[in-house]
Amino acid sequence: MTRRRLLISPLVCSLAAAVFFMNAPPAVARHIQFGDLQYYLDIADPQISPDGKSIVLVVARPDYRNDAWEASLVLVDIASRNQRRLSNGAALKDVNFPRWSPRGDRLAFLAGLGSGDQETFQLFVMRMSDGRATQVTHAANDVSQFAWRPDGRAIAYVTADAAKHAPFDDAFAVGSDAYLTRAAATPSHIWLTSLDGRRQRRLTSGTAGLPSISPTYATVGSQLAWAPDGRSIAFARLPGAYEDGADRQEIRILDVATGAQRKLAQGRYQMMPLYSPDGARLAFAYPREGDYNQITQLFVAPAQGGTATLLTADLDRNVLWAAWMPGGSSLLLGADDRTRTSLWIQTVGGAARKLELGNVSWELTNNAEGDNWIPASVSRRGAIAFTGSEARHPYELYYMATPQSPPERLTDFNRQIAALDLAASHAFDWTGPNGFAEDGVVTYPPDYVSGKRYPLVVYIHGGPIASSATVFDELTQLLAARGYIVFRPNYRGSDNLGNAYERAIYRDAGDGPGRDVMAGVAALESTGVVDPNRVAVCGWSYGGFMTSWLIGHYHIWKAAVSGAAVNDWIVDYTTADDQAADRLQLGATPWSAQGYKAYIEQSPLTYAAHITTPTLIMGDTYDVRVPITQSYELFHALRDEGVPVKFVVYPVDGHLPADPVRYFDIDRRWVGWLSDYLK
Repeated sequence: MTRRRLLISPLVCSLAAAVFFMNAPPAVARHIQFGDLQYYLDIADPQISPDGKSIVLVVARPDYRNDAWEASLVLVDIASRNQRRLSNGAALKDVNFPRWSPRGDRLAFLAGLGSGDQETFQLFVMRMSDGRATQVTHAANDVSQFAWRPDGRAIAYVTADAAKHAPFDDAFAVGSDAYLTRAAATPSHIWLTSLDGRRQRRLTSGTAGLPSISPTYATVGSQLAWAPDGRSIAFARLPGAYEDGADRQEIRILDVATGAQRKLAQGRYQMMPLYSPDGARLAFAYPREGDYNQITQLFVAPAQGGTATLLTADLDRNVLWAAWMPGGSSLLLGADDRTRTSLWIQTVGGAARKLELGNVSWELTNNAEGDNWIPASVSRRGAIAFTGSEARHPYELYYMATPQSPPERLTDFNRQIAALDLAASHAFDWTGPNGFAEDGVVTYPPDYVSGKRYPLVVYIHGGPIASSATVFDELTQLLAARGYIVFRPNYRGSDNLGNAYERAIYRDAGDGPGRDVMAGVAALESTGVVDPNRVAVCGWSYGGFMTSWLIGHYHIWKAAVSGAAVNDWIVDYTTADDQAADRLQLGATPWSAQGYKAYIEQSPLTYAAHITTPTLIMGDTYDVRVPITQSYELFHALRDEGVPVKFVVYPVDGHLPADPVRYFDIDRRWVGWLSDYLK
């Protein structure tokens, strides 16, 4: 439940050959305005070519006229930094997930076909020699992921089985479904296709399926992993069709020739299988003690099966992503790390060494739907490409020739935004109520004057397994440009300060995190920079929940914005798509006496009668992650109690609007509401 930076969601493939930002006017050194967001370009999924000479990535910009994201696959030459758009002579929309063939002569990617509810994502293969792309799948449902066979002659892909029912007989039995579900879930399975799409073979079947590459409950994805000899595929297997069973997920090894499967190692909640370069071992991710509330660690096991060994015992961080380095003696991994997101080299049987990234923060890319794309890639010679950001510079493509090399910025897609007079962001530390060493990010107005007191906006991240970092954030910059100090605290449950801090939120969804936030606010006020009579609080998703909680328990707020908030845990548990996450975090279902009491006590709605803060509520009508019904509950409670309240709903799917017009309209309303009360 997180509102992170916007990344590729609806994408439209643009075929113009010009560089993306050529039509933008020169920027001037002034504060950022809403109109500047039209020049914001987003990048994702950098993939180094097999010859190590170039990097392909997805680049998108907002098209307000058509309310869509125009995107292209862009090829960047590492040596010259020259760019070239890849096209196939026909417009394809929702282009994403580019992957090189082993020889580098082809590029596979996903693209959407159809429109609205009839759109499906299919697999395409492009020849690099002439740019011609061929559609190789015609699946009934989305192709959710794929992986090249090591010989480059076939591709394994994952898609959900087609639903089977008689005409007009579309009733279905409910399982672990969100309340807006319109059809029974079907398990996802692995298929094998030739490069022309003429030969398709099913590799798995049955009631047990695969999770999506953007799992509901895990902090890392689980891609297909081919063994180097092409004889087997490692994958994460769910016990059924629903991701609600992710806490029983395990890594399986599939024999491609026979279809036989075997379990890799003991344990459950296993994720992200990674074959070593020699195929002898498999690395995988697994939360400490199998507990959803604890950090994800990295293990390695013999590929033939056996006891798994913990690799990251000395790294007290929540592993978000990993990849083997050439030679197989170490892995590159990434994790949130205080107010940064860092990269480490983790040796097999040894210690982890943090890479020196300077002021750049590596970032796990999340799109508006919360989908996780691959944030980095490693070349055959050990070079690293990743998307990164600084506080005053939006995301760009970075390259490290070796893990010891300083990162080089290869692109300048967001020069228009970076040239503005943006606000500075700094780490801020304090001691929390339980003795935790806590931190957050403070952003001062661009024209900050020492000794002056400023209005304060407390902007709370979602997740809760996430963190705020000193990276570019458009909403933070818009608020700071209005003359506000913006404070983004990392409360307990955040994954940047180690296992004890992350797990401290267990059975303590609101009270403990609330006291952490308030301790941070008090510490910031003690520095003399805050006007204590003009303080606001806001957030989206879990940040929205924390906002609803804080305005019901503390009365220092002049205004609040609560977006896509859990306000009623019982309603959330019974109607959302992440029911298991509620149960695992709160320690029980709501149906026992103890569980019911906890769900009531931890629900902001229970304390609605204490709220006096003018509040803007926002959300999506068809949000299955945090169903909008809970926002209706809070809206009616505040309106009936005479509290100034406004409720704005976007009639779209998703946990956050995916189109640029609605997405940035949220920023406009957000800033406008706070400005009305912080004048």
